[in-house]
Amino acid sequence: MKSLRLLIMLAFFGLSFHVHSQTILFKTSAVSVTEKSPNGTWNNWSDFVDAQLLITIDGKKNRIVVNSPDIQVFSIKAYGEVIENDNEKIVPFECIDNNGSKCNILIFTHKKENNRMQFYINYSEVKFVYNIYN
Repeated sequence: MKSLRLLIMLAFFGLSFHVHSQTILFKTSAVSVTEKSPNGTWNNWSDFVDAQLLITIDGKKNRIVVNSPDIQVFSIKAYGEVIENDNEKIVPFECIDNNGSKCNILIFTHKKENNRMQFYINYSEVKFVYNIYN
């Protein structure tokens, strides 16, 4: 009986670890950008432009890779608390890019828009948003 409990406990912890360290792939279809103006407000988002890229979230290596023409590598420094309500689900990450700059990455799922997904890279002076799908 003791060994059965131990086996169940190990299976549970192994499953928990596996879920946290999985690799997730997204494909992008378009990208838009906005910049902060000199007075501190955000400009309007640009029109979306075609962007057929692959984004990899690797929980085992604690990194996110955006395979753009200039490959962007983000080290995940903290996994934020998932925010979920009737309208959306937001999965946040605190990251540092391959140039040493801090940024926040957010994955939005817009529930009332047929679960449309977006991938945001937010720096202090510029933001990017990619439309994504699995």
